[in-house]
Amino acid sequence: MREQPASPAPRGGAGTRRPDMHILFCNWRDTKNPEGGGSERYVENMARGLVERGHRVTIACAAHDGAPREETIDGIRFVRRGTKLDIYVRTFLALLLGRFGRVDAVVDVQNGLPFFTRLATRKPVVVLVHHVHREQWPVVYPGLVGRVGWWIESRLAPRLYRRSRYVAVSQATRLELIELGVDRDRITVVHNGNDPAPTVTSGRSATPRISVVGRLVPHKQVEHAIDAIAAMSSDHPDVVLDVVGSGWWDAELHAYAERSGVSDRVVFHGYVDDQTKHELLAQSWIMALPSLKEGWGLVIGEAGAHETPAVAYSTAGGTTESIDHKDSGVLVDTPDEFVATLRTLIEDDEWREFLGGGALEKSRTFSWASSQQDFAAILQTSGR
Repeated sequence: MREQPASPAPRGGAGTRRPDMHILFCNWRDTKNPEGGGSERYVENMARGLVERGHRVTIACAAHDGAPREETIDGIRFVRRGTKLDIYVRTFLALLLGRFGRVDAVVDVQNGLPFFTRLATRKPVVVLVHHVHREQWPVVYPGLVGRVGWWIESRLAPRLYRRSRYVAVSQATRLELIELGVDRDRITVVHNGNDPAPTVTSGRSATPRISVVGRLVPHKQVEHAIDAIAAMSSDHPDVVLDVVGSGWWDAELHAYAERSGVSDRVVFHGYVDDQTKHELLAQSWIMALPSLKEGWGLVIGEAGAHETPAVAYSTAGGTTESIDHKDSGVLVDTPDEFVATLRTLIEDDEWREFLGGGALEKSRTFSWASSQQDFAAILQTSGR
């Protein structure tokens, strides 16, 4: 993203009822954050769409090393304070005390926990949910903390936001929200889009490479991809796993690869820029997504733009919509099937190339422009 000087957004944006609205996004991270991922990409794309329609947009998120406390990028004002935990309290108080200035609508991005903005403002609040965290709470926060977190997400939040509009990024997430008691008529699905892939210098690797792209946290289950490399050690000793991303589970994954005897064939790239990520996806034969839960799986489309098919779990939720099973990728049910499918795709060039073609076609199905239009329409019509 290119930086621009802070200035009011232009008035008179097409297709809006109130071109001078100030919209506040409350999100725990931004895309510059080393732990940022697909959900942050989604938020910032929706924000850019609102700026293009004449709105003023602020994103309140956590601070992180190397990022200024405030800056304006592509017309979006970023206000960074605190950590990924106390950002909830800081943002709530700032909104309550009017420190963001006049706010006409709020987008409360619920990544497990809401920002409780419904208690801080009488303005319209739209709740954005990428996926429900039922399975993740006990994995990331075992014991009491996880149980309290799940109670807030599943019981308290639906009641607190019972008059708010919801945006879900997939039908799978919409169905989960309905199960939690959110009225189906208040939930609109706005899918992720796909950016055109940048030009890359890398071609497909001459030897098999599998990539995993995402935050290094327990529920991403990168261990399953490492298990696949270990299982193929005897019959495919040249296969390499590229792990792209960073996170607090990094040391544990390094140790796991060491214990599995494949540390020499698992390459941890850490946090990389967008160009490097696409270079690695273009080299890959397969993109593995062993995540426990995905609202959509933006990286599936990014890999697909390079004709790299994905293998993911059918139980992850949004993957059933971002992957057309056995056409643009493969959905599996168990870790054993995950490993077996990766092996089959390594060995079957014809099927892998067929899936790659389907992945490319699928990646062209969704556009950010269409999603931005739908998201803007929701904000125009939302009520308290």
